[in-house]
Amino acid sequence: MSPMLDERPLPSGERSMPELKTRLHWLMGLRVAIVTVMLGLSLAFQSTRGESAPTFTALIVFTYTITIVYAVVLRRLTTAVAYTAFIWVQVGVDVILETVLIARTGGVESPFAVLYVITVTVASLVPHRRVGIVTGAGCTLLFGSITAVQYFGLLNASGWLPPSKLEGPEALQTFEVYGLAFLVVGYLSGVLADELRHADQSLREKEQGLSRLQVFHESIVRSISSGVFTTDQEGRITSFNPAAHEVTGYAFSDVQGRLWQEVFNWHPDGRSQDADMASPPLRFEVDCFHANGSCLVLGMTVSPLQEQGTQRGLVGVFKDLTQIRYLEEEMRRREWLANLGEMSAGMAHEIRNPLGALAGAMQMLRQDVGSDETSQKLMDIAIREARRLDNIITEFLQYARPPALNLAEQDLNKVLADTLDLIQHEARSRTGITIVSRPTPIALRAKVDQDQLKQVFWNLSVNAFDAMPGGGTLTITTGLRRVEVGGRREDVIEISFHDSGEGIPKQNFDKIFLPFFTTKKEGSGLGLAQVHRIVELHDGWIKVESEVGTGARFVVCLPQSPEVGVRLRHEGREPWKRF
Repeated sequence: MSPMLDERPLPSGERSMPELKTRLHWLMGLRVAIVTVMLGLSLAFQSTRGESAPTFTALIVFTYTITIVYAVVLRRLTTAVAYTAFIWVQVGVDVILETVLIARTGGVESPFAVLYVITVTVASLVPHRRVGIVTGAGCTLLFGSITAVQYFGLLNASGWLPPSKLEGPEALQTFEVYGLAFLVVGYLSGVLADELRHADQSLREKEQGLSRLQVFHESIVRSISSGVFTTDQEGRITSFNPAAHEVTGYAFSDVQGRLWQEVFNWHPDGRSQDADMASPPLRFEVDCFHANGSCLVLGMTVSPLQEQGTQRGLVGVFKDLTQIRYLEEEMRRREWLANLGEMSAGMAHEIRNPLGALAGAMQMLRQDVGSDETSQKLMDIAIREARRLDNIITEFLQYARPPALNLAEQDLNKVLADTLDLIQHEARSRTGITIVSRPTPIALRAKVDQDQLKQVFWNLSVNAFDAMPGGGTLTITTGLRRVEVGGRREDVIEISFHDSGEGIPKQNFDKIFLPFFTTKKEGSGLGLAQVHRIVELHDGWIKVESEVGTGARFVVCLPQSPEVGVRLRHEGREPWKRF
């Protein structure tokens, strides 16, 4: 009455507890099904003939009862050895029940002798084929015992096993056929079971090897520092590794199913999507956008994705070149400014020498002009403009050839406080100017050149005064702000100058820090350029916020340590920007 069960052995030759538990559930379920169908039909058939079948009834009740007991015991098993032993207990009980059933239904003539075959098959599949042969031999011995007892009439007096209607040769032949069948089924089932185990073991090893290879491949893709993506034949993204997410800011769920050309903003002229799919590896740079809207420059290689000689899509590998391109641009700009500074400084020196001689000559001529009022005014104008030109040249030389920084650890609150005395004095000489100072209560310590920073604070304050010709309020605040630097959060010092003046038109944002750019009637246009140069030498940057008619806010951002400044510079952070 035992069902045939599938086995999946572990590599070590032992079965896992879930497999054994599944085997037991199948064993109990199919046993109940077989008993219900076979014995139930036999019981119904006997009832239609008006005959009672107490053996069938007893076996059915016993099977249901013992199945309930099996289910209770099964809940208490905790080891694989206990599960295996429990299987064999059930097989043994099944053999006993089958023997009783065969003896009560005709012995050697019983139609239920075939149930031994099922039990022998299960015994062959459970542990090893040799056990199946032993079980087949045991079933043959039991069936032979029933045949002998029945043939010699040993239990005739009890009426429990009536004599067979078969003659001696026929009974012997029936026993030989069944016995041979039990042995052959035990042997063949064992052989097939071993072959199945070997095939299953080989398949399991290959699956494990494939799984390890797949995990290893995924680990490589996930660990590689370059962004990697794959597409299907239509060019829609099917995978996106963590480095790709880190570079672009897009999660896989954001780009899954989208065309890669759309995600990376690649639209070359004269190229169709089909041509892209069939082309050899493409190497190019593309300007696209980060998920937060910032610009990216990516160096990308797109190649066909082959599978068994058939193209299944594309695989793309890309690196973030934004910092490299920014640094290249910054180096070109600095080189250009250095060359321009050297040339301009030389020209300024050449102009300054004759300008000094010219101013001295006009001073001498002024004494010889006499009392002519008109001539005196013209001489005064000429001398004043010569001095102004000399001041402009001096400022330009300071901008073009800034002195080396004298760095020392300072509290920027104190540096600003020292400068505020001069700023307050300048404010009193203007009309309607109010200064509000709101320093943070904590010390803002950093390595700076205090004289250069005082110049920055002075220039920004005077620039704010000039933007408020009719009066207004300049609010100066200091504080700390945390920013992401090289994957870590660092504190950056901020000093803000917020005026209530005229504001800056949008078209002037890209020019306000350029040398000689000014919107004032008077001024050299070097004040903000000098601020930008000094802040840049401190590895800082300036943020600008302004709307026409609502004033402007200049924020000087300085790193607290040179190391943070170096990382900020390597990140390609803009030296100044609007926010």
